[in-house]
Amino acid sequence: MSGRTLSKKFRLRKDSVPIARAHVRETLVRWKLGQLIDDAVSIADELAANAVVHARGIGEFFEVGLRRRDGVLIVEVSDSYQWQMPEKRAADPESTGGRGLLIVDGLADNWGVRPRESGKTVWAHLPISRATPTS
Repeated sequence: MSGRTLSKKFRLRKDSVPIARAHVRETLVRWKLGQLIDDAVSIADELAANAVVHARGIGEFFEVGLRRRDGVLIVEVSDSYQWQMPEKRAADPESTGGRGLLIVDGLADNWGVRPRESGKTVWAHLPISRATPTS
């Protein structure tokens, strides 16, 4: 079951984030990667929320991509905001936000950002070896 890919666009609105989480959950159930659901959903949640907050007014959509390749699940979120690439920073202990990429960094084996023709894609890798097939 190597080489699966699925991408879906969502409106760049706050209420799209829980829909994107559900999409990731349902896809991983279909792909029999149940043990990766919590981490993958958390990563997609943080990256989608970042897209909604930081790309607002730039485009109409963000896109969630899931790819299964060479023993790795790749979770990607793309948006049209190209002027500033996200960076992991130390969170202000008094702030209620600013921890998204720290969470992604803690969950993923590897993550990064790549520019696109219009915008960027933030990606994260989860090894499939963490997963055991579910029915």
